Amino acid sequence: MSTPPLAPRSTLGGVIAVWIVAAVAGVSIGLFVPSEWRAAWLPLALGGCLILAFAVQLGYGRPHRFIQRVAASVVGALLILGVISLGFGLAAVVPG
Repeated sequence: MSTPPLAPRSTLGGVIAVWIVAAVAGVSIGLFVPSEWRAAWLPLALGGCLILAFAVQLGYGRPHRFIQRVAASVVGALLILGVISLGFGLAAVVPG
């Protein structure tokens, strides 16, 4: 008689963790990088989020729906960084 498998951990936490890292990276870029270099640093932050998403999802060790989890992590990070960059653009247009 075999033992039943343990309940797998939820993988939603790994997806949300990448989104949080993207938000922190975007805000950090806004605070610490000069305005003329922000557009160059945002794709680097997205690339870091992609590598982090692979690492987190590989750490779970579950092959089922791996691509969907990585895609959800990266698309969410892309949207978050896009909203933050939109804020940078609007802040650059508004005088003051």
